[in-house]
Amino acid sequence: MGRHSLPDDSAPQATGSPRPRRRRRRTVAVATAVVVAAAAGSIVAVRGGLLPFGKPCGGDAVQLAVVASPDIAPALEAVADEARRDAVRTDGKCLDVTINAQPSSEVADSLAQRPADPEFQVWVPDSDLWVDRVTDERGSSLTSVGSLASSPIALGAVRDAARTLGWPGKTYSWTTLTRTATTGGTLRLGVADPARSATGLLALARIDAANRKAAANADEADTHTAATAKLLYERVADGDDQVLATLPRNDSGAEQGNPRRNQAVLLSEQAAYAHNTRGDGGPPLDLFYPADGTAQLTYPYTLVDDNALSADQSRAANRFMTLLDDTSGQQTLHDHGFRAGNGSADPKLTGTAGGRAPQPYAAAPADPPSAKELQALLGMWTITVQSARITAVVDASPSMAAPVPGQGGRSRMDLAKSSLLQALSTFTPEDEIGLWKFATHLDGARDYVELSPTSRLGDRGAGGGTHRDELTAAFGSLAPVPRTATGLYDTTLAAYQRASATYTSGKFNTLVIVTDGANDDAGSIDLDSLTAGLKRLADPKRPVPLIAIAIGPQADLAALNRIVAPTGGSAHQVNDPSQIHEVILKAIMAAGSHGPR
Repeated sequence: MGRHSLPDDSAPQATGSPRPRRRRRRTVAVATAVVVAAAAGSIVAVRGGLLPFGKPCGGDAVQLAVVASPDIAPALEAVADEARRDAVRTDGKCLDVTINAQPSSEVADSLAQRPADPEFQVWVPDSDLWVDRVTDERGSSLTSVGSLASSPIALGAVRDAARTLGWPGKTYSWTTLTRTATTGGTLRLGVADPARSATGLLALARIDAANRKAAANADEADTHTAATAKLLYERVADGDDQVLATLPRNDSGAEQGNPRRNQAVLLSEQAAYAHNTRGDGGPPLDLFYPADGTAQLTYPYTLVDDNALSADQSRAANRFMTLLDDTSGQQTLHDHGFRAGNGSADPKLTGTAGGRAPQPYAAAPADPPSAKELQALLGMWTITVQSARITAVVDASPSMAAPVPGQGGRSRMDLAKSSLLQALSTFTPEDEIGLWKFATHLDGARDYVELSPTSRLGDRGAGGGTHRDELTAAFGSLAPVPRTATGLYDTTLAAYQRASATYTSGKFNTLVIVTDGANDDAGSIDLDSLTAGLKRLADPKRPVPLIAIAIGPQADLAALNRIVAPTGGSAHQVNDPSQIHEVILKAIMAAGSHGPR
């Protein structure tokens, strides 16, 4: 994905108490509870003098490797250092914990692509969403024990910009805050890339939720969210540290007025606390906490593969967790700017971070978005902020006329058309979209016909309307063709040859094949010849990932998996064709999250 390069008071008053946060993932069950109890028993034994405490360890130590989000890593390191100094023990052996700071998105990508890394046993990302993503993509054995800390997401602004927005007296909803900050040149607002930052993605999710509540319908909400995403992308940074680096370095007029410097950023309360207390980070920030419920980072303590842990490692992992959860550990986290795991606000901490009444900094956090909602948002972000070039190739063989159970007699083709039109509505005028249909012998010996060329949706067509209008009509004209078969292989090779030959630099290029059957064209090339041809055409410097969508049980998913492999694409099976647009967004997000194409 492309990037825009950017350079490098009174204490608040509590306004409410948080409600419990909805959890979506399994936590440690009885076995882990027993280990936790054992660790707790060890603490009792230590306090009772039954285990050595505070004495040199020598070589008798249990090693525990922890990978943590960079913002919380210093606090964990402080607790680990204290444990080493005090020779804290677990079952008579000293606890030796090493902390490695690594962005949560990078760890999630690594864990989703291969088996759990045996080199570390515990992962502390900044949000549950990363654990959800790995679990959804790999069906992994990640196990979240609980939340170590929390931090709400807010908008931080330098003093002059904050006063312009009416801080501290004026409060905003997510919709009004982002709309005020991103329109009319009011404010230069930065955000971390939602594809790499939980802060950026959760903020976008709250903006989307607010838009859905305020809009008359889903299409209007999608339009508002996409428009906001487009504006945010103008000043996007790769990650949380990078977006903070875009703020002014000092109070000088030149720095404050520099158009390449942001006046405000979306960030966590903890990041604002760290910025305001560092001393060399630039002018302090004032915080706006949206009144309609903010998202929060949750820092789940996660066992990477609890089944693979040795008994010593399991006890060490839980011993370290108890150190983080006890009074001293929680104080260390607090001293680094974190709230407790239940999200309760502390006036002194929040005041240092830049909050002041009547900002609703103690309001209950909103329910977290579902994994499905986040997946759709990431797809929207990818196709909104980076122009796409996509050719859809749709099966028009007779089997597409089959009715779908539970859909009132609507056929596979009916539902596929509706879902594809829904996907089309999410693209911008800069995106290039085209449509083919295929069966057998639709154009002489050819199994395919181009219904609409792959062109900019905003371009004017021959009939006076836009290409979007013409493409919408082309989708509407799709219908199963009687007395034909499924010419999948010849069509796929021809479509991929065209997509490769017309590759457009700077856009996300892809080919989407939608089919409900297996290749049954007796005169076509075979599967081995097709995959060999695709392998010859695929060019890592001009990537065109092929996204294959198999509708129903008769589709040959095994063959589709072989077909997409040489292109770096993905194959997906759906029983309900109305799911096609969601699958397309998910596949585009996954393929497009690695940078510009």
